[in-house]
Amino acid sequence: MSSRLQSKVVIVTGGTSGMGEAAVRRLAGEGATVVIGARDKARGEAVVAEISADGGKAAFVPTDVTREEDVARLVDFAVSEFGALHGAFNNAGGGNSQGSIREMDASFWESVVSLNLTSVFYSLKHEIPAIIASGGGSIVNNASVVGAAGDPSAVAYSAAKHGVVGLTRSTALDAAKDGVRVNALLTGLVNTPLWQGFTASNPEAANSILSQQPTGRSADVGEIAAFTAFLLSDESRFISGAALAIDGALTAGY
Repeated sequence: MSSRLQSKVVIVTGGTSGMGEAAVRRLAGEGATVVIGARDKARGEAVVAEISADGGKAAFVPTDVTREEDVARLVDFAVSEFGALHGAFNNAGGGNSQGSIREMDASFWESVVSLNLTSVFYSLKHEIPAIIASGGGSIVNNASVVGAAGDPSAVAYSAAKHGVVGLTRSTALDAAKDGVRVNALLTGLVNTPLWQGFTASNPEAANSILSQQPTGRSADVGEIAAFTAFLLSDESRFISGAALAIDGALTAGY
C-alpha cells in the first residue's frame, strides 16, 4: 500500500464499524495517524490495538458527535497529542425509515438531523481552524445518494443529507483561500454490518433493493475507504466543493 498519507493526522468519526472502520484501517495503512471518534469505547480501543499491532498509528477518543463539547475535545486531542490536524472523514451518522412526514414525530426529526447534519456542522466548525493552523488539508463528509434526491420513506434523513451537501459546498468556498478542501461523498448501497443485518432479516426486501442497483451489487466498504483516502491525499488537491457519487451509477438515472 502507498504511503501518500505519511505524516498526516486525520480524524475519522464513526470509525468503529462499517465505512468508518474501513477508512481508519485504509488511512493508517497509507501512513496517516488516525484519531477515531465514536461512542463504542471497547470497539474503538480494539481497532486501535489491531492497527498498532500492524505497525500503524491510531488513537481513540470517546465521542458523541451530537455534542459540540465532545467534537471540540476530539479535535483538541488530535492537535495536542500529535501536533497538527491535516484532514477528517466526518462519517458518523445513520437513519431509519419513518413513513410519511404527516405522521413523523418532531423528536424523531430532531434526532435524525442532530446526528446527520448538526454533527457535521460541529465537526467543520472545529476542524477547519485546526487544519488551517496546520498548513491546510482536506475534509470529507459522508452524505448519501439521498442527499441528491428525495426519499419519501426517509424524509428526515434525506433532508439532513441534502444539508450536508449544502454545508460542504458552502464551507469549501469559505475555506478555499485558507488551503482547506471540503468534499462530500454521495454513497449508495454499501455492504456494511447494518446492511448485512437487514439482508438476513428481510431477504425479499433486500433483493428488491439490490434489483434497483445498475451494477447489481452493493459496494464493499473498502471501495469507499479507498476513495476517501484519495480525497484526503494531496493527489486530489484541486477537488473541492464537490458532491461525488460513489454509487455504482445509481444517481446517473436521477
